[in-house]
Amino acid sequence: QVQLVESGGGLVQAGGSLRLSCAASGSIFTVNVMAWYRQAPGKQRNVVASITSGGSTNYVDSVKGRFTISRDNAKNTVYLEMNSLKPEDTAVYFCAYSDYRQNCWGQGTQVTVSS
Repeated sequence: QVQLVESGGGLVQAGGSLRLSCAASGSIFTVNVMAWYRQAPGKQRNVVASITSGGSTNYVDSVKGRFTISRDNAKNTVYLEMNSLKPEDTAVYFCAYSDYRQNCWGQGTQVTVSS
């Protein structure tokens, strides 16, 4: 099992920036994918961005050019740099880890963007 601990959420005005971090510990396999998902009230959880252990990234169209996902494999930590935030980015953001054996989730961190 892999444990994930997110941090960095908070309240920010539209146009502002936040940086989320997710530290992984436990039974981490060398080849894995880490991702950020978000879930707004009353809506389903959707992927925002993902990054492989090799550094390949993918983003949902709505955040391209504004969000950047990165990782530090030595620290088993993934980051989400969020710029030009919009009220529609308001959600609980979840970190996720996947390898060939398991899929794990963090507890989530709230991001609120005020207009």
